[in-house]
Amino acid sequence: MTATAAQSGQAPVQLPEGDGKALVRGMCVACHDLNLITRSSGYSREDWRELISSMINLSGTPTEDAITKYLATHFPANDQLKPTLVRGEASITFREWKVPTLGQRARDPVQTPDGMIWWAGQYGNIVGKINPKSGEMVEYTLPDKALPHSITPDRDGNIWYTGNGNGTIGKLDSRTGMITEYKMPDPAAKDPHTAIFDAKGTLWFTLQVSNMIGRLVPSTGEIKLITSPRKGSRPYGIKQAADGSLWVACNGSNCLLKIDPESMAVREFNLPEKTTVRRLDIAGDGMIWYVNSGLGRLGRMDPKTGQYKEWPSPSGPKSHPYAIAVVDGIVWYNESGQRPDALVRFDPATERFQSWPIASGNIHAGILRHMRPTPEGNLVIHQTSTNRIIMVTLKATRRATANAKPSGG
Repeated sequence: MTATAAQSGQAPVQLPEGDGKALVRGMCVACHDLNLITRSSGYSREDWRELISSMINLSGTPTEDAITKYLATHFPANDQLKPTLVRGEASITFREWKVPTLGQRARDPVQTPDGMIWWAGQYGNIVGKINPKSGEMVEYTLPDKALPHSITPDRDGNIWYTGNGNGTIGKLDSRTGMITEYKMPDPAAKDPHTAIFDAKGTLWFTLQVSNMIGRLVPSTGEIKLITSPRKGSRPYGIKQAADGSLWVACNGSNCLLKIDPESMAVREFNLPEKTTVRRLDIAGDGMIWYVNSGLGRLGRMDPKTGQYKEWPSPSGPKSHPYAIAVVDGIVWYNESGQRPDALVRFDPATERFQSWPIASGNIHAGILRHMRPTPEGNLVIHQTSTNRIIMVTLKATRRATANAKPSGG
């Protein structure tokens, strides 16, 4: 379910010698690379136990004792990835739910107009639903190897997912639980990634590794694919502007892509060298806001002129901004390279930041990979490594002034 170090071109991780090393190496690599351990912020033995319990049930076993003792001994708590948090006057609250199936890497939640919160459990091959009022959760098993990367609802309340593992787009009927699959017409289109519906009800989606963008017409099931003109651009996040055009983030090159919805013609907009962009959003005034993940910055581009401006993120060039959303003119994003993962607020009117550590039980393994506004103007976010879905309530206050630090950019 994840690339090994050899497959990703990284040097193999060397764990310290000690009792429990063989268990850690043997069990942990079944789901993730060992660099998630070596690059972590470390934990106490109890907190390592809590983190492991979100992945696999080893409660009370000799294996759990040996693994947690080894990890706490060799990877104790440290502050090497501690975020630079910025104070301000805005106030928010977090409410979290831990989803049922262990190790599923819950991600990409979205709240539908009926109040339900849906999520994708990529590693568990699941789409799930939370009733925030009752706390009840339901999980739906998807077709074999679908491995949903993201979900998005249609006008009728159906949940569509991107089958990142089996080259499909799927529709889950929210009333019956029935699933309809749409297979990619080109075998080179292997990894549907992020999807959105446009104003006409057409589904648009990216395929990162395949370097493609796709369009699916739900009424006919017709899929049309185009290849990005920028080699290795790795199309990632996607949004629609008020004029109907689609905007795509390039996670492999310094560009944004604008797509004509009728012809599917693509126009490239260049960004600073060494820039990579995970996700973007479009403000009410039409400005494109994006996370410069490669350089640790927040960016804004005028789609009419192609001119851009960037601000250094509070935690610096290695903070790796990831998810982003614009709510009531305020830009929200996260610093995924930090522990804990930091939720950042940026006010374009004052160019001032404010940030908070993202709640995730007593541990902070991250990562927030996608955030979306709710119908009431809040945010739904997640923490993949701890299987948490989180509602962030945004409380309106005076604009941040004296206590907030300027961006410096």
